[in-house]
Amino acid sequence: MARKRHKPEEIVAKLRQVDVLTAQGKSIAEAVKTIAVTETTYFRWRAEYGGMKSDQVKRLKELELENARLRRVVSDLTLDKLILTEAARGNF
Repeated sequence: MARKRHKPEEIVAKLRQVDVLTAQGKSIAEAVKTIAVTETTYFRWRAEYGGMKSDQVKRLKELELENARLRRVVSDLTLDKLILTEAARGNF
């Protein structure tokens, strides 16, 4: 069976749906079955996205991508600097 990747906006919507169902008196296990995910997945999502709105989730993902890009740039520049300092010493 193929796994489905949920978009962050879908995750937030499903978390809200579980909140509504539990407020109506259903147990968490029943509510999680309604959204067709496991309880483990639900609790992992709640830890990561709990209390966020869909626009906040979108912004979070954008910032994570930008952060990864900037980390790569810094590591490349650090490597270049180390190579140039070795070459300046004459140890190449």
